[in-house]
Amino acid sequence: MSYIETDLIHAGKTFNASRAVVPPIYQTATYFAEANPEDYLKTATEPRHPYFYHRHGNPVSSQTAELLAKLEGTEAALLTATGMAAISTAVLSVVKAGDHVVAQQSHYSAASILLKELLPQFGVEVSFFDQTDNTSLDAVIRPNTSLIYLETPSNPNLAITDLAYVGASARSRGITTICDNTFASPINQRPADFDIDIVVHSATKYLGGHSDLTAGVICGSQEAVNLAWKKLLSLGGALAPFDAWLLLRGLRTLSLRVKQINANALALAEWFQVHPLIKRVLYCGLPSHPQHQLAKQQMNGFTGMLCIEVDGKDEQEQFVRAQTVLNHLQVFANAASLGEVESLAVHPASMWGLHHSPEQKLKAGINDGMLRISVGIEHIEDLITDFEQGLAQI
Repeated sequence: MSYIETDLIHAGKTFNASRAVVPPIYQTATYFAEANPEDYLKTATEPRHPYFYHRHGNPVSSQTAELLAKLEGTEAALLTATGMAAISTAVLSVVKAGDHVVAQQSHYSAASILLKELLPQFGVEVSFFDQTDNTSLDAVIRPNTSLIYLETPSNPNLAITDLAYVGASARSRGITTICDNTFASPINQRPADFDIDIVVHSATKYLGGHSDLTAGVICGSQEAVNLAWKKLLSLGGALAPFDAWLLLRGLRTLSLRVKQINANALALAEWFQVHPLIKRVLYCGLPSHPQHQLAKQQMNGFTGMLCIEVDGKDEQEQFVRAQTVLNHLQVFANAASLGEVESLAVHPASMWGLHHSPEQKLKAGINDGMLRISVGIEHIEDLITDFEQGLAQI
């Protein structure tokens, strides 16, 4: 049995038909047909076949998908053009008109639009629960509930969902579960180990890790992934060959990157915790996090994501101060996305303003003085010094 670091380098090589050490990019839209009609019929109809037509499959995509399935501990995986393509395809492969979906209150804003606006247009009802309270989940489940949609740790407030509880509860009721594992990465957490049926990622983030591609992945049983593949044929969200190759390249260093990021994030969170201008630090690796014990139970590491709330006499002053700090950072880039080799910092209330009402922001735990930080692999002393000089501008 190999270790994850070895799998990241060697898994999926059966799809590399060349003698090249680095897998070639199959930059082609279509492939020559098999001479035997029976073989061609199989090529044309077999789910995710890598040698028929690009929307169906691609050798590099197949190699990358096999590696990701191994990382997440599932039978199969499917690559998509973006993280939202993975989320929407996975959800739409499960639900139909008349179904009921249960989702937590705090999750990625684009997923919120899918749940609150798109699904109801097609006759799917959605109810929301507090992911930090298991009893609130039980209270919203109905006889026609077909899906429970999760994200843990959540974006942006780092709330933790009890995966074991949700997995067991859903299995006992015959309800499918989907978990967005983007914030954690499979290095830190594997939802399938807790009976979660389908795992999705924005592979743009930790999995790719270099801010040079957009991609998504759906991991699950062969049956679940084949259903998602069939749905993806109609939705058209296939990942381009070059991006699949970039993703495979980025995955080679995933373990090294995430371990360094974990260490940096914990050290930075501990530094923030004692700084007089920081009112609150949200990081699931800190004992002060209200769900730290649960995080320890289901995570191997605590990710590079954290949130801080800049202090102030009221929320307006907090907002001004947070913007002042953000505008003076030199190492941390003010840019969307996360999980990359470089450190990023954003103002969630501004990013989520288009999608959330003030009441929804409050429910999601978003404060105007909050900064969401994605820690990279730079030297920790440079990261601390950057925030030290930024906070000094207040």
